[in-house]
Amino acid sequence: MIAAAWRRAWPWLALLLVALLVTWLRYGMVESSAIGQRCSAGGPWWCRWRQWLVLGFLHDVYGIAALAATALALLRKRAWLAWLAAALGIVALQLYCVESGALALLAGCLCLLHRQAARAAPFEQHRHGQQQVQSQP
Repeated sequence: MIAAAWRRAWPWLALLLVALLVTWLRYGMVESSAIGQRCSAGGPWWCRWRQWLVLGFLHDVYGIAALAATALALLRKRAWLAWLAAALGIVALQLYCVESGALALLAGCLCLLHRQAARAAPFEQHRHGQQQVQSQP
């Protein structure tokens, strides 16, 4: 019972970890004025990564990737694709691609929840077969 609960919980915990990591990237790398000044003077090796990160949201790369993953998740009906769509939706939301990120996060979470519910309780085991309802007791 506990193992099944952890198996259902780990994708959501991983999404939380993605959110924390991307939040650190946004506020620690992109919006930090000290890092911006350091990188403007030809700074260390990771300044090129910061520049690519900024160019990614200027050209809506994260939003497009999130929507592509969402389309795949809806077409292929796989839990890992739904998780990927939700994770890329979080990335897009944090990195300024709000509309596409919100759609991808919502659709990815709903697909992931649907996949988990389908695996947890099949519909057939809750049906009662051919029971008749009588008009009076």
